[in-house]
Amino acid sequence: MKLKLLAALLATTVSAPALADVLIDNVEGLTIDENGKVKRFTGIVIDDEGKVAQLLEHGDKKPQTDFREDGRGRVMIPGLIDAHAHVMGVGIGALTLDLSDTTSLDEALAKIRAFAQENQGRPWILGRGWNQEKWGLGRFPTAAELDSAVSDRPVYLDRVDGHAGWANTLALEAAGITSATKAPAGGRIERLPGSQQPSGVFVDAAEELMRKAIPAPRPVERDLAFAEAQRVMHSFGITAAADMGTTIEDWQAFRRAGDRGTLTLRIMSYAAGPDQMELIAGSRPSPWLYDDKLRMNGVKLYLDGALGSRGAWLKRPYADDPGNTGLPLTAPAQLRNILVRAAQGEFQPAIHAIGTAANAEALNAIGEIAESFPGDRRWRIEHAQIVDPADLPKFGQNGIIASMQPVHQTSDRLMAEARLGADRLDGAYAWNTILGLGGRLAFGSDAPVESPDPFAGLAAASTRMDVNGEPFGGWRPQDRVNREQALAGFTSDAAYAGFAEGRFGRLLPGERADFVLVDTDPLMATPAQLRATKVLETWVGGRKVYDAD
Repeated sequence: MKLKLLAALLATTVSAPALADVLIDNVEGLTIDENGKVKRFTGIVIDDEGKVAQLLEHGDKKPQTDFREDGRGRVMIPGLIDAHAHVMGVGIGALTLDLSDTTSLDEALAKIRAFAQENQGRPWILGRGWNQEKWGLGRFPTAAELDSAVSDRPVYLDRVDGHAGWANTLALEAAGITSATKAPAGGRIERLPGSQQPSGVFVDAAEELMRKAIPAPRPVERDLAFAEAQRVMHSFGITAAADMGTTIEDWQAFRRAGDRGTLTLRIMSYAAGPDQMELIAGSRPSPWLYDDKLRMNGVKLYLDGALGSRGAWLKRPYADDPGNTGLPLTAPAQLRNILVRAAQGEFQPAIHAIGTAANAEALNAIGEIAESFPGDRRWRIEHAQIVDPADLPKFGQNGIIASMQPVHQTSDRLMAEARLGADRLDGAYAWNTILGLGGRLAFGSDAPVESPDPFAGLAAASTRMDVNGEPFGGWRPQDRVNREQALAGFTSDAAYAGFAEGRFGRLLPGERADFVLVDTDPLMATPAQLRATKVLETWVGGRKVYDAD
């Protein structure tokens, strides 16, 4: 059954060969130009290499081409780029249990129970997406509660942010976890009140205690997951993504798709640590492969955990957990050693930093290392969610890119207020402030932590309001960006953040013809219309890879 499904998914990703000299006219086209401004056009000519040959405006004479397609007045925008995603996680998440839509513990347990009954042949029940804050639980769930849904097989479920996991009793036994088990540095084992007995939840580095017991996916299962990831992302108009945390197994799945001719998503890879970086790429970043569809750019590093599991590293304790400042995951000397190691090999570091202390550490380390490694380094800080206002000006130095996810602000707003208190939010999700200080932005989703839908991201970035229009006028509205800046964050600026400018990210002559046909002009729509945008077709390199019909 799995092999049949894999064959079907792979077949959907293979389109007809790129056509020579194609004219697509009668479109309402828009792109970001070389100067960061919006350029509008009515037609596009694609050459036989799948690149933009010419843009047509009103009144231009239409050139003679081998093929012509009527755009029927639809809106054409550049292919959208997710500057921070976990590509294989999107695919695996689509094929496993998803709890992200549950709003209570009871609802989640019912969904887990039903999934287990429908998948009797699975030796482990795996999934993700639970959120005790969304459930209004006020605490983490327990193994005993999970046992009430599934007690005949091990169960392990990742929290929505990927920084905590929830296990049942059989999973604890399979991993050899007991009251004597110690948490590793940078991790925390939650315990039952008044005892050392593990409660079933593992935070950050402690998750590895459980994950080592879970059978690894086989190559055919990874291929299936990757094919599903491409399908999902193309359905949202995404034509490229920065993959954060690529393993050798992930890389080989990408390469197998490239070799088969089924690689349709452009992937800028950031390895899961320096050892994986060197294992995959050797001493230097890989070349661009498969017509600019795959490159190993650099390395992903973790300085802290997430706000939801109180693993984000803060300068001052959590307002709702006095005495806890989070979990620093990389020691200062180790961080600097890895940055030097990456810089010597021309690899681009992408540093996960969410809390104030983590962001300060990342900014200070970059400032120190940049003196010895000048030039166009494009040091990336991933998330940059809660920054001490005193540290914000450093984002305008050393060419740092703040790789941020607009939907995190709308999803985490109430939790951030509870975790920190209203008086500590001046540097929270500070998109416009960072731009004003000379920094650069790149926007993404952190999928599967959030939906990969870039139109939700565009709406959040430009309004700082959630899907319900709350809060009215936007949360800390001084840090919203305008529509053009938001679109650039998901196209040309996201390409720049991955050293892909000039290759893709804009619809300009010489760049890859990656575009999306949609039913709404994203620069003219209301926030509600923008969120409801329907992707009609997605094209990569002049080839259609998704059709809503």
